[in-house]
Amino acid sequence: MTKIAIIEDDPTISQMYRMKFEADGFDVRMAGNGKIGVDLVKSFKPDIILLDIQMPEMDGAAALKLIREHKGSKDTPVIILTNLGEEEAPSEMRSLGISSYIVKANNTPRQVVAHVKNTIGQ
Repeated sequence: MTKIAIIEDDPTISQMYRMKFEADGFDVRMAGNGKIGVDLVKSFKPDIILLDIQMPEMDGAAALKLIREHKGSKDTPVIILTNLGEEEAPSEMRSLGISSYIVKANNTPRQVVAHVKNTIGQ
């Protein structure tokens, strides 16, 4: 079963994606901020990560930096899932190796699931 970590501070959005991914056979774990997300990635060892940018305690850019520093997740595919336009994202995120960038408002949950499957070759 493919494991996905969703790091997103909006519980309604997290639950919506969780239900959609679980319906498609994914093992889903969620974190409500970047700090919890980094710990989740270390313990859960997901096959792919969906990461929001704007979150309390630790934003997505800081979380991604720590995720990439951990040897168990330095090569894990990360998809940025946010409502910020790509040009508004912190520039250092690109250098930290993201697979793609999705604007939530422009994609349905079904499209996000299809994108994730495509990214991991399913």
